[in-house]
Amino acid sequence: MFRGWFDCNYCLICHDRIESTLSWVDLFVPEQKEVVCYECLTKLERIEGVKCQICMRSFLKLDAYYQKGELCFDCYRWEEEPNYKGILTQNYSLYSYNQFLKELIAKYKYRGDYVLAKIFASEIEKKIKEMKPNYIIPIPLSEERIYERGFNQAEALILEAGFQSTNILTRIHSEKQSKKSRTDRIHLPQVFHTTAQVTGKVMIIDDIYTTGSTLRHAARVLKGIGANEIISITIARG
Repeated sequence: MFRGWFDCNYCLICHDRIESTLSWVDLFVPEQKEVVCYECLTKLERIEGVKCQICMRSFLKLDAYYQKGELCFDCYRWEEEPNYKGILTQNYSLYSYNQFLKELIAKYKYRGDYVLAKIFASEIEKKIKEMKPNYIIPIPLSEERIYERGFNQAEALILEAGFQSTNILTRIHSEKQSKKSRTDRIHLPQVFHTTAQVTGKVMIIDDIYTTGSTLRHAARVLKGIGANEIISITIARG
């Protein structure tokens, strides 16, 4: 097969050149443009092996004490709570929250590098098409956080994946989640509100799953307004 054409673009993470060869087939059935180089891709850590059936926490490096059958200890505790049992059917996280992804998300989330949403767009698009939700709802930011960051990182992920964002949740301003302990996040008071109604399967989008508190608090509100099933997608599983 003739490989005479060359295409070049730049990695959105390290900004090095990405060179790829084009075949005759590519002229008629073009592949999706690469936005991340091979070296940066290898630093993004997939969640492999046995994992929690709700939140995707990997069991590979998790002590058996923190496993409860097919669930991690956090999800087990959530399922023991009457108000949250069955609230979140399943979370899907693209990658483990390693140091490389931590720095990348900080650049995206706190330093306003909106273009980085394109890195995860194709994978999120694929999962949305696979899961077929009736609504795709971003975890909202308070007005103060929107002012600080300039955009909602969760909403940006939906838009870059080519879908419409259903912005029906509002958020009360509170202390940053990153400043709270794991216990405080689990016992976080309700901060979400809506006056809308939904039906069917609802998907929530956020950047990081840590304890599951944010997603479950949002899910509880959505369940209360008619959602039959609630699933979620995050970039990272912390």
